[in-house]
Amino acid sequence: MPTDHNVIYPVILCGGAGTRLWPLSRKAYPKQFADLIDGTSLFQRAATLVQGEGFAAPAIVTGDPFRFIVAEQLDAAGATPSAILIEPEGRNTAPAILAAALVLQRQDPDALMLVLPSDHLIPDAPAFQAAARAARQSALDGSLVTFGIEPTRAETGYGYLELDDPSARSAPTPSPLMRFVEKPDAERAAAMLASGKYLWNAGIFLFSLAAIIDAYRRHAPDLLAAVEGAVAGGSADLGFTRLGVEAWRGAATISIDYAIMEKADNLVVMPFAAGWSDLGDWKSVWQESGPDAQANVCSRGATAIDCTGTLLRSEVDGLELVGIGLDDMIVVAMPDAVLVAPRAASQRVGEAVKTLKARSVKQAETMPRDHRPWGWFESLAMGDGFQVKRIMVKPGEALSLQSHHHRAEHWIVVAGTAQVTIGETVKLVSANESVYVPLGAVHRLENPGKIPVEMIEVQTGHYLGEDDIIRYEDRYARQ
Repeated sequence: MPTDHNVIYPVILCGGAGTRLWPLSRKAYPKQFADLIDGTSLFQRAATLVQGEGFAAPAIVTGDPFRFIVAEQLDAAGATPSAILIEPEGRNTAPAILAAALVLQRQDPDALMLVLPSDHLIPDAPAFQAAARAARQSALDGSLVTFGIEPTRAETGYGYLELDDPSARSAPTPSPLMRFVEKPDAERAAAMLASGKYLWNAGIFLFSLAAIIDAYRRHAPDLLAAVEGAVAGGSADLGFTRLGVEAWRGAATISIDYAIMEKADNLVVMPFAAGWSDLGDWKSVWQESGPDAQANVCSRGATAIDCTGTLLRSEVDGLELVGIGLDDMIVVAMPDAVLVAPRAASQRVGEAVKTLKARSVKQAETMPRDHRPWGWFESLAMGDGFQVKRIMVKPGEALSLQSHHHRAEHWIVVAGTAQVTIGETVKLVSANESVYVPLGAVHRLENPGKIPVEMIEVQTGHYLGEDDIIRYEDRYARQ
């Protein structure tokens, strides 16, 4: 089938932990899935950024814990993926991009591939699509195109791209790239900004499959061999494509910048000045959230009194957050953790996560709400021999058929109607009704209706860990 060279195939990289946006972003639910700005996640923004004429359906590369979140958020955004690739383990960007290229090569060996991070903010979609189209011919000609952002300040948190000619910083088409520059210190960043020869490195790329696969062949042959094996050993699983585990373990953990871009001699850069942020820390969120006349940003449930330059976010319904006399501060309140820091120290939030992990504090990585393919649950109370959970099951979804060795459960439905299986008995349980699941009983809860089922679960027993579960049937192929 002949290739339509006007079509660009987006690939969205959806990994990372986003520790600098703790406590809202954590390993269990990183920042690309969170509501940071306007009710839409960064991942959903990335998926819709490249929708429309000239762009194919996106392919997603993510990890196993996020596969159902990815599918759910794509559906909510009205985006249908061409593929969702599951990495057995995170290996940074170079293996992920190569895996997507090899999978796409099977579909269209002459395709152009646009690589996007899932956790960046680009507000002007038409401008970005125009930039991608402007870079298309360079990619067709065999160049590796990287997108460079017009710098607005001497930022120390970003890598930079050095141009040969300062006038190329605002060129309408790609220009030669001299080199990649690592994150500078403040003095060096100021000098680079003043020179006019540098752009921020956005981690966005456009290239032909032939050009990028050849670059791996030349500069990272061992990586190519490992990822080819992982793609060849991949398998279909409920609409996802799992890469082969054993071969993937042989792939180095390395970024595409180190593996390919810093070695290649066919690099060009496409300038982009229509607005971009990696939302890499709370200072960036404050900047992009539209500070008011006093330079404050307040969420619903947050009040600033005599404050300036301050971000106040309450992420808990019914929890009022009040700041008085604060200047240039970040305050974020979650149900199980609170962050208070000077805005200038936003880059240090990751240190807090490391400190909490060293102390084995669960809030370092887990969220109070645990997302599952069928919905979510959150723990409301826990004591000696009991736990109380709030559970939501999405319409048409079901928990696995299961039993427990160490606990009994009492379910009280508060919204919707659930279909409950206990042993050989199957019955409907509606709002204001309850059911008891004895210890050891084989059971399942399903939502056959069109509205979510919400219920309160009271667990009793000597051990209440999530690993006390025997699954007999599971529509999500979990073990």
